[in-house]
Amino acid sequence: MRRADREVKDVNEMIRIMKRCDVCRLALNDEGYPYILPLNFGVKVQEGKVTLYFHGAEKGKKYELIEKDSRASFEMDCSHRLVSSEEKGYCTMEYESVIGRGKVEIVSEEEKMEALTIMTDHYHETHFDFHTKAVPRTTAMKLVVEEMTGKRRVKGEH
Repeated sequence: MRRADREVKDVNEMIRIMKRCDVCRLALNDEGYPYILPLNFGVKVQEGKVTLYFHGAEKGKKYELIEKDSRASFEMDCSHRLVSSEEKGYCTMEYESVIGRGKVEIVSEEEKMEALTIMTDHYHETHFDFHTKAVPRTTAMKLVVEEMTGKRRVKGEH
């Protein structure tokens, strides 16, 4: 990382950043070009492993790409705030972000309810009991994080 002063090295702090984010961008391989998807997600941390969960309809291009090559990269960012000074002609953006990679796999039917619960709970302050009618028409995916890095730019840095 070029700006080591902005690097977030603590895994627990990266996880806290992830929990503040509301969209995860997943990049899949598509014949030499990245195929990027903005997805709702959930985070599970167990025994030091970070797992990201996603969901989607039953069919689509992402599933075809995952079947061909399950390697993926992800990116999420939050805490955006424009910092500018007209008098100094200075403008920058505050942010927090986490990027990483792993392999995506389709979640088994046995694991699907847990995956969907982790995702819905990510967006609610307390547990959310969602209606299960759409569950049979929903595909859940997971990415076990193999590697990740965090970065933060906060007020006061120039």
